[in-house]
Amino acid sequence: MIKKIGILTGGGDSPAINAATKAIFLKASQYGYKVMGIKDGWEGMIEGNLFEITRETVSGIHAEGGTILGTSRTNPFKVENGVEKIKENMEKFELDAIITIGGDDTNGAITRLTQYGIKGVGIPQTIDNDIAHSDYAIGYESALEVVTDCIDRLHTTACSHHRIMIVEVMGRYAGHLALNGGIAGGADVILIPEVPFDYDDIINVIEERKAEGREFCIIVVAEGAKPAEVEGQVSSSGEIDSFGHVRLGGVGNVIAKEIEKRTGYGTRVTILGHLQRGGKSTGFDRIVGIKLGVKAVELIHEGKFGEMAVIENGIVTSVPLEQAIKEEKPVDMELYEISKIMH
Repeated sequence: MIKKIGILTGGGDSPAINAATKAIFLKASQYGYKVMGIKDGWEGMIEGNLFEITRETVSGIHAEGGTILGTSRTNPFKVENGVEKIKENMEKFELDAIITIGGDDTNGAITRLTQYGIKGVGIPQTIDNDIAHSDYAIGYESALEVVTDCIDRLHTTACSHHRIMIVEVMGRYAGHLALNGGIAGGADVILIPEVPFDYDDIINVIEERKAEGREFCIIVVAEGAKPAEVEGQVSSSGEIDSFGHVRLGGVGNVIAKEIEKRTGYGTRVTILGHLQRGGKSTGFDRIVGIKLGVKAVELIHEGKFGEMAVIENGIVTSVPLEQAIKEEKPVDMELYEISKIMH
């Protein structure tokens, strides 16, 4: 019988997490469950850093960005006795189940932990929007609005100075944000991780626009995109997190140097970085968070552990965590082909 559940958020933060957190608390309260907030992701669960969530805790948080729970990129399987400590704290705080809000790493951890008898359900939260079987992940739609707005703003200075403007956005393996943001913002070239790019194709678009009297060009590139002739992705720091991911960033600068070398045209780079995940969420994103939060609690109430709450083909439902984590979510290649004529 369920009496108390915990919530944690892991990985990068994003707008609308707090909307989901509020929805989880309110739905859990309807069933008579107590809710514990787990501070700073899996780190808090390992260290026993938990607090009770009350109605006062969640009052008004649906409009706040970030996460009141805090977050980290802690991998419990890379911490000495991490799994044992989690099991001990589950017992200490009398938690019957955990709801994890995050991407494939955070939800991948609860997927593995179910093998150790820890009950949990997941919620997709990533601005990359790369969780399989879910139309939307929490944070994606808000990030899309930011990317679109930034591209809109860059058009005026690109046109005024007759420059090539490169906008680097997040997207390690998936180009959903770059593709949709680029099209919405009127980018002339969009480069995504799924399709290795050719510099000749980029230069052709730039020269074609110049020949037509359009003296500027907007290029949007996902951080994980790479040229066809290059093996690995670009990393400015070489840092590796606890899940084995290299910290990406800098591909925009690499492309800019190559364009200037080949053409002599002035090229500038804007790396949006953490701006994409900051600030308030859109109304749509809040609704996504609320729907998924409510569904996660329903899954626990029904004893459907090891599931992920998703919105698939517009329907709020669930899929096995392992399936959602292992499968890839393909970009809309038809939309990608459309992007090629939008310059």
